[in-house]
Amino acid sequence: MKNIPVVMIIFGGSGDLAHRKLYPALFNLYEQGLIHDNFAVIGTARRPWSHDYLRQQVVDAVHETHNEVDENSLKNFASHFYYQSHDVTNVEHYETLKNLAQELDDRYSAQGNRLFYMAMAPRFFGTIATHINDQKLTGSGFNRIVVEKPFGRDLKSAEELNKQITASFKEDEIFRIDHYLGKEMIQNILPLRFTNPLIKNIWNSDNIKNIQVTLAERLGVEARGEYYETSGALRDMVQNHIFQIITLLAMPEPKAIDAESIHQAKQELLDSLVIPTPEDVKKHFIRGQYAGSDTTFAYRKEPKVDENSTTETFVAGETKFKKGPVKDVPIYFRTGKEFKEKKNRIDIVLKHANTPYGGVHSNNITIEIDPQSKLYITINGKKIDADGIRRENLTYAFSKEEMAKVPDGYERLLHDVFINDSTNFTHWGELKRYWEFIDAVEDAWKKENEAGNPDIVQYPPYRMGPKEADRIFESPTEHWIYE
Repeated sequence: MKNIPVVMIIFGGSGDLAHRKLYPALFNLYEQGLIHDNFAVIGTARRPWSHDYLRQQVVDAVHETHNEVDENSLKNFASHFYYQSHDVTNVEHYETLKNLAQELDDRYSAQGNRLFYMAMAPRFFGTIATHINDQKLTGSGFNRIVVEKPFGRDLKSAEELNKQITASFKEDEIFRIDHYLGKEMIQNILPLRFTNPLIKNIWNSDNIKNIQVTLAERLGVEARGEYYETSGALRDMVQNHIFQIITLLAMPEPKAIDAESIHQAKQELLDSLVIPTPEDVKKHFIRGQYAGSDTTFAYRKEPKVDENSTTETFVAGETKFKKGPVKDVPIYFRTGKEFKEKKNRIDIVLKHANTPYGGVHSNNITIEIDPQSKLYITINGKKIDADGIRRENLTYAFSKEEMAKVPDGYERLLHDVFINDSTNFTHWGELKRYWEFIDAVEDAWKKENEAGNPDIVQYPPYRMGPKEADRIFESPTEHWIYE
């Protein structure tokens, strides 16, 4: 598809997300011709900017992310941007916004198509959705809305937000974005599983001992203490990124590679998700906070963090499904701040087998998501200059030239919104099940907190999180592959 006609409204057009991600991604799509002559973008925020000031911000954003750029092309691209100072709580401002959108629709022959992007603080999502509806901002062509995470902070608030959004948009017009689903190696999970007989034939509970997902962050909360106190690692990372990855790893084979079939397979899996009991949480979940060092603050000493905070900066836990190819296989996850390095990876641990060589290591399949994109299979082979067995890695990795071609996650996902492909976005039924799981864990922790005995481990910074995370495994012979 080329030159898709549309007026795009970005709520939060002066923010960091728009500057760092959305404007460079839109420029790349413009260069590819997906949008070109018949589009306009309205950036809205409370700041008293002008059209020219926004355009300069767009130019600066592209320069910051591109080594080389055609300045004439960039100038033409930026000319499609317009700014509207806007208070999302003021109903009258939506009337002004609607008039500008219609004016630009006529000027650029956008055919009544509207794309709304919520790039603001999540507390405003419901207000914006409500006023899009009651002030009739939607157009006469297609209407789509992109919602950033977090989509609610529990099931109740997520249901309320969904109700507000579905007053204006149908489910197939709502794009709940998770940039992890735009990452190259995440998008490689299904091709890896379903196009390789070597892997497809062993991807089941007969052969897989456990699956491990690690999303490790090097940094602490830094200036985000106020936000993090309302979130924590469980809501910030597990409810979205980790569950998206787990779903792709555990889902049955879809009938076809299209959005409807893939979401149907995901929902079939998630209907069998085991919701943890308080006993399960106590046995198979660990929460922690990073401690301080000679050069770093402890979490509870960070700016705008309660000195008695029970908010977790680390969580490890277990998920299981009652159906699917990995039925009853434990899928372990962990994520946290101030690990020894930033690394996102998946380890599929295969069961040990009896061999004439005696005890040997299991085969593992490892998918590294960030900072490198690669996959390797750990196998056993003969030692060259001694008796015994050694371990070797068979590696599939991208070259520098290939990595240079990999689009940013936002570019890839915005492309999908424009062409109306919801494959890599979250449907409401999936999100609901994620929240049911998260709420069960949060409720168990809340009861611990209220009883005055929260089990929150203080872990040293820049290692691999708390050693207590080893306790979540079902067998004493299991351990974290990435150490």
